[in-house]
Amino acid sequence: MKKSVFLYVILFSQIWFAQNVMLNKVSKTNSNSDKFLYKINPEVVTSEYLGEIEVQGFSDDDVKVFGMIYKKAKEIGANAFSIKPFESVEGGLQKFDPAHYRLSLYYVAPDQFPKEDNIIYLIASPFKAQTIAINKANRTFQPRTFTRMTLTPGEIYTVSTRKLLGSTIKLSAQENQPVQFFQFSAFSVNSNTDGNAGINLKSGDITRLEQSYAQFLTTIYQYQD
Repeated sequence: MKKSVFLYVILFSQIWFAQNVMLNKVSKTNSNSDKFLYKINPEVVTSEYLGEIEVQGFSDDDVKVFGMIYKKAKEIGANAFSIKPFESVEGGLQKFDPAHYRLSLYYVAPDQFPKEDNIIYLIASPFKAQTIAINKANRTFQPRTFTRMTLTPGEIYTVSTRKLLGSTIKLSAQENQPVQFFQFSAFSVNSNTDGNAGINLKSGDITRLEQSYAQFLTTIYQYQD
């Protein structure tokens, strides 16, 4: 009897904590073949609403989660998304919950996406705090956080993981240089298997991220000043 109860608890826990990504609303579809999926603010970007995805359950495998979301979004031709907060019982909007959230899906003409030239995003590991040196000034990034920096013309920025066998990158402003995203990690990260989104360049434990995946992380991670 005890064994049966134990197995039931394990099975129930797996069901309870299993992650589910659902395309729970489709208003229309778009036939575009865009391979990207970018974050937007629908209040300032001209967009066409297509539908909604709901994510239930928490997983720290962000690459896999994004792959599931990406696949669902492409089923209706979306190339953009935004977070859609839940309303609280007391009124107003609930705080973001990484174990249960919604994403609105849109189609946006490629020339309507805002540019962030000479902007970099530094994204923390999802698992542990890490101290990073930025121009020799140490800064501790808490797990699942990120920060945004503007590169000043004429200045060179050195970002280092500070370890003996760690990584160092040097960045500088360039004319019309697109936004860049980097994540710190001390573990192996696999590329998204669909070949269209995910990690596309790794240098030691500072990983340069593909923009679609990186913008998803800056949606579900917390901003850190």
